[in-house]
Formats: sequence, structure tokens, C-alpha cells
Amino acid sequence: MFQDKYVFAQLTAFLNRTQFNNYVRKYDGNRYVNHFTCWNQLLAMMLGQLSNRESLRDLIVAFEAHKVKQYHFGLGRKPIAKTTFASANQNRTYRIFEDFAFYMMEQASKKRVTDIFKLKGNVKVILK
Repeated sequence: MFQDKYVFAQLTAFLNRTQFNNYVRKYDGNRYVNHFTCWNQLLAMMLGQLSNRESLRDLIVAFEAHKVKQYHFGLGRKPIAKTTFASANQNRTYRIFEDFAFYMMEQASKKRVTDIFKLKGNVKVILK
């Protein structure tokens, strides 16, 4: 039987974790953190966005349903509590994730193969 990484883990392999950690250090994002780091928060938010979760409660229910897979998604072995996730969203600065998103968009525009995907002017990402 063929066993490989989950698709989500393959997608997150493209993310530059070193650059993300530089932004976390710049804004002191992991201060007073025990186990739910900024990286875990990023992965949880990405998984929620990709799986079309409509609320924080919906995302936590999905995590509880897939406790066995949580480690393989890169979120660690400890379960994510709703209050932990909510307080992380409330207390951590959005600038960490904003700067990282701009960095990733810059990298994507540098790696484009043809001029079909030419980005002129300001690029804005609109999230639902």
C-alpha cells in the first residue's frame, strides 16, 4: 500500500518557514506561548480556508473529528481548544501574516514562467 504525505502537508512544504519565523521574531508573536505557535495558527487558518469552514466553531469541530490526522497536518499532537484559537486570533498581530502573504506573493511573481500572469500595480487579496 502506497503511503505518502497528505495534500495539505505537501502544500505547506512550499512555505518558507524561515522567513515566517523572521516575521514572528520581528513582531514578537510567540511571546507567552506554550504550544499553539504562530506557525500552528497559520496552518490552522489555511486549513480552515481551504476546507471552506465558515466559523471558528466549525473549524474546531473539524479538528476534533480529525484528531488522528492533526499531527500529520503539522499542527502538533495536542488538541486545539476554541478559546486558545480565539485568544490567539485576538492577541496576535495580523502584521505577521500580512507580511508573510506579501512575501509569498512576491516570490510567486518572481517565479512565474510566462507573461500570462503579469501583475501590474497593486495586488489585493480579498478573503471571504
